[in-house]
Amino acid sequence: MMITRFNPYKELRNLEKRFFDYYPIAEGEEESGISTFKPMVSTHEGEFAYHIEVDLPGVKKEDISIDVKENQLIVSGERQFKAERKEKDYYKLESSYGKFQRSFALPENVDLENIEATTSEGVLEVVLPKLKVEKPEVKKINIK
Repeated sequence: MMITRFNPYKELRNLEKRFFDYYPIAEGEEESGISTFKPMVSTHEGEFAYHIEVDLPGVKKEDISIDVKENQLIVSGERQFKAERKEKDYYKLESSYGKFQRSFALPENVDLENIEATTSEGVLEVVLPKLKVEKPEVKKINIK
């Protein structure tokens, strides 16, 4: 019998490796030379609307597309960043490119005609107003 040293983190590392090495390609996406990135999203529900905030630092509003298709809100676009610095004995060029797409299932009570989107300081905010649903009146029934 061979004696081996017990490593309590071995299984955890194996699990982490299996989890993070698996990146399936979503339906409709193609694997390309351009890297993709997944922007961070924050959602919350207010009294009159749903709010979606998408962190898109360095993305111009012209490079963002927001579509409603088959009861889904789709936010997509492309990030293109290039910083060049030239000095006497120094040259530095940094660039970052990536496509992104995030999809959100829409609740039934969203007013699709009045969705608004604004962008400020690298954050895209999409406001999905709720439809006003009239609650039926309670009818009192007399007991005979």
